[in-house]
Amino acid sequence: MTESAAAPARTPEEEHPLRAVVLAGGLTFEREVSLSSGTQVVEELSRAGLDAELRDADAELLPGLAAAPADAVFIALHGATGEDGALRAVLDLAGLPYVGSPAAACRLAWDKPAAKSVVRSAGLTTPDWVALPHSTFRELGAGTVLDLMVARLGLPLMVKPASGGSALGVQKISRVEDLPAAMVSCFAYGDTVMVERFVEGVEVALAVVDLGDGPQALPAVEIAPESGVFDYTSRYTPGLTEYHAPARIPDDVAARAAALAVRVHEVLGLADLSRTDAMITPDGEIHFLEVNVSPGLTETSMFPMAVEAAGHDLGDVIAQLLAGRAGRAR
Repeated sequence: MTESAAAPARTPEEEHPLRAVVLAGGLTFEREVSLSSGTQVVEELSRAGLDAELRDADAELLPGLAAAPADAVFIALHGATGEDGALRAVLDLAGLPYVGSPAAACRLAWDKPAAKSVVRSAGLTTPDWVALPHSTFRELGAGTVLDLMVARLGLPLMVKPASGGSALGVQKISRVEDLPAAMVSCFAYGDTVMVERFVEGVEVALAVVDLGDGPQALPAVEIAPESGVFDYTSRYTPGLTEYHAPARIPDDVAARAAALAVRVHEVLGLADLSRTDAMITPDGEIHFLEVNVSPGLTETSMFPMAVEAAGHDLGDVIAQLLAGRAGRAR
């Protein structure tokens, strides 16, 4: 009587699947987008064989993590809660490993004018801008300040909050008379507004991921909004924007765009993953617009499009990032 073949030994990961907590929700204007991202991440991780739990960033978070520790945390929070560095600083205090950029780098990336200053100092191109708090307009006279801004930057202009995501408050202004109302609308999302010279061209999202061998750029995703401006409505209304992954740009331009995204990731001190938004002019010049340390991860978000265009599986990529953080913590 022959003995049956011995069953293959199970790996530690199979015996004890990595336990991940995915943070989503928060109390910002981007709560619903964040919940969609978080739900998608949990589904992807579950398919990848991980034990993943969705949690909100509320008063129950730290006691819950203390009672049931996670091997690593994935932050799918958008807006200030997940991107201004404060939550990450608390996770650092609690000794909880997380995927993503450190708190100080997040604070820098969250402040769009500050990030643009660092990027420009590194020799990269970004549109000219002016960023001013509401108090400046109130104290010096809105009309005079706006006239100076138009004289300096010209028209058209992009008006946007100095911090924030999901294109909330973003408007393209082509007429001087429309600028005051745009400023008032923008101040609803923050105390400081950034007014930027509008750059005509092809907008691209440039995802970067570091799976242990250094930051690598994924294929660019081209954004083609029907209105010509990728604002909140164009971003979240089905049918108003077409996406092309990879972007329909020449190979040499794609290579330079990828290099720019990696350079931004490095000079701002980012880690694990990021998404740089840029504009490519008709003559192939690439302008940095802003960077996102917690990019959207819904079914229609640009980071997953880039991952798919690179031939990767989103769940596997996130699982590798979590495993890397859990390993470093051990």
